[in-house]
Amino acid sequence: MSKKIERMKAKKQLDRESHVECHQKFQTRIQAAEDTIQEQHLIIEALVEEKSSLLQTIQGLQEENSAPAPFNDEWEEEPEEDQEEEELEDIPMGEGEIDDE
Repeated sequence: MSKKIERMKAKKQLDRESHVECHQKFQTRIQAAEDTIQEQHLIIEALVEEKSSLLQTIQGLQEENSAPAPFNDEWEEEPEEDQEEEELEDIPMGEGEIDDE
């Protein structure tokens, strides 16, 4: 009976060691991921600051050149034309077809 208890204790000790090793590996991976996220965050902050600096430079150049309107961060979208009209105009008339227009 004592050999069985010793084997169970040895197995329990191996399981515990395996668990600790696995835990340490996961902690290392988690730390690496957190470091990567922190680096990316710093890069994003630097890019945002650079963008702000570039926008100020552009605005300064526009003011120096008497541009009609200062540059802003919003893009103007061109109005969409009526697609249906364009599609109708692009369809070629075939022989023998009647043009209702």
